[in-house]
Amino acid sequence: MGVMVVSALDLDGLNLQGPLCSPVAVPAGFPSPAQDYFTGRIDLNKHLIRDITCTFLVRVSGHSMDGAGIADGDELVVDRSLTPADGNVVVAIIDGELTVKRLRLEHGRVRLAAENPEYPDVVICELSELSIWGVVTRCLHHV
Repeated sequence: MGVMVVSALDLDGLNLQGPLCSPVAVPAGFPSPAQDYFTGRIDLNKHLIRDITCTFLVRVSGHSMDGAGIADGDELVVDRSLTPADGNVVVAIIDGELTVKRLRLEHGRVRLAAENPEYPDVVICELSELSIWGVVTRCLHHV
């Protein structure tokens, strides 16, 4: 799985606020006529971004993370200020190439795990150059 687009998140002048229609969760069953009222606005900046100066959007290319709910064409919110930990989904640079994988730290070894059995994991050997570019905090999935 690769990363197609890497861009800084520039929110100056961008309004990521939308109407919040209900203070309760929306059921996936039959609609309730009693819950068709407007209750204010929801600010997506507050929900999606922890640190604006270190947050970037990347577009996913490929299917190796399908099992984690990350599909080809989805955008990922990546925070470069977070310290990567075992189990995080990360954007990594391996020998100069960007990839999205789940970070696994096992017995002193680093493994970047695919979330699709059709794709192999990447075990980082001593001769490889690895840099964790950032930690994925959200997936903007297209339905």
